[in-house]
Amino acid sequence: MKQLLLIDANSIIHRSFHALPPFTTPDGRPSGAIYGIASILMKLWRDGRPDYAAALFDRPEPTFREQAYAEYKAQRPPAPDDLIAQIVEAHRLFPAFGIRTFEMPGYEADDLIATFAERFKREEGVSVVILTGDRDTFQLVEDGCVAVRTFNKGVSDTTIYDEAGVKGRFGVTPAQMVDYKALVGDASDNIKGVPGVGPKTAVELLTKYGSVEGIFAHMGEDAKAEKKIGPFRMEAERSRSLVVLERHVPLEMPELEALVPRSDLRDPGIEEYFINMGFATLLKRIYEGDAAPAGEIRANKESVGKHKGNGAGKRKGPEGQNPLF
Repeated sequence: MKQLLLIDANSIIHRSFHALPPFTTPDGRPSGAIYGIASILMKLWRDGRPDYAAALFDRPEPTFREQAYAEYKAQRPPAPDDLIAQIVEAHRLFPAFGIRTFEMPGYEADDLIATFAERFKREEGVSVVILTGDRDTFQLVEDGCVAVRTFNKGVSDTTIYDEAGVKGRFGVTPAQMVDYKALVGDASDNIKGVPGVGPKTAVELLTKYGSVEGIFAHMGEDAKAEKKIGPFRMEAERSRSLVVLERHVPLEMPELEALVPRSDLRDPGIEEYFINMGFATLLKRIYEGDAAPAGEIRANKESVGKHKGNGAGKRKGPEGQNPLF
């Protein structure tokens, strides 16, 4: 089957930002997260380039969740300037690989991912793979249609989750993930869930009743559930409304063929981007295992060297560091 790769851009930018040292470009701009993302994309291209790809971004405006619940993500500190700068720069990195970017005020990247997955998962001969650093999109997993590829440690070790993988990790099906998080909460998003309900109790109740709605429908028959969950129906329902992803964002959807990325890492657009960013090591890796003309590699290295000269006195970039890939 052909593969549509949906990239949770903000998620992997954050992960790369915290996983790599604070590299800078020859002219002094922060580039560690961009270097990490470029390395991830190169690895994906080498492992098997996706047939289609899109990068989905958050927007800085308040989302519909924040408008409904002011405490949503309120515990998170403001993003540092170096991170913000690289989120902006990523809008140039992805197009260098031929990957189109999408965003919509009022919605999160996960909502756009859900919308793309909903639109294309039934496309004949196409499977959807979501690349993300968190587990919010596990609710979208559907065998034969949608899988989630997420990171275990750093930015190079990943696992692909199907329905059995989600069930094995959490004890519930992908379709029950919204109910699971409605009960246990999600500290990363400041979603409280139901006080005193942990994963074990949530799995037990959802295995028996199927959903939060099912739990409350049988409340009179289960003294334990009534005691633990009964007084917190409002909290459970509010938490559920916050974790469920919007699958119908009013976004102008592209045709699938408009999402074909660059097929060759040696594309001039990628090479030029790496040269401008001072990514000499990544540029060299483009030719690893290939019989590229020596003069062509030498010319590229010389170009990078000239760009490095423009950054004299700046903090050293990623070249010379131990690569992650």
